[in-house]
Amino acid sequence: MSLAAKSLLLIAVLGLAACNNPDRYGAGAGGPGGAGGAGGAGGIDTTGLGDPNNPTSIAYFNQRVGDRVLFAVDQSTLSPEARSVLAAQANWLNQNPGYAAIIEGHADEQGTREYNLALGARRAAAVQNFLISQGVAANRLRTISYGKERPIEVCSTEACYSQNRRAVTVLSAGAGV
Repeated sequence: MSLAAKSLLLIAVLGLAACNNPDRYGAGAGGPGGAGGAGGAGGIDTTGLGDPNNPTSIAYFNQRVGDRVLFAVDQSTLSPEARSVLAAQANWLNQNPGYAAIIEGHADEQGTREYNLALGARRAAAVQNFLISQGVAANRLRTISYGKERPIEVCSTEACYSQNRRAVTVLSAGAGV
């Protein structure tokens, strides 16, 4: 095979790989509903997440229950506000056993990549442990840390940093992730 043919084949493969799932995060990580964002106008599902007025839909979970909790600087301890959101998440998950969840741990851009990956992992584990303590089956939950690699806000102010110190519960259909 000639160099030109190999190059063309490589470009085609890379192009197809880039098209894998262009709307994975809905309207973008910072869009309505955040990661796995739920948009839509007038109750019309434009994201594939269901009707936000249907209490059993992912869109309802994201918008009404709340799909994220925030953390203080360098902390993985759950605040009272976070516990309240997570109690509502646990209640919803216990009432909707057909869903599993991946808990994403995130950090702000301060600190090293390694430190923030470990901090994101601790945040995701804190959320997972709380949900399990509220009766959610452990086999329905998985954690992943993105550290500082997937910020919602990009700037150098506390207002932005505080939005990036989070754990996000991303739902999927099926009881095993």
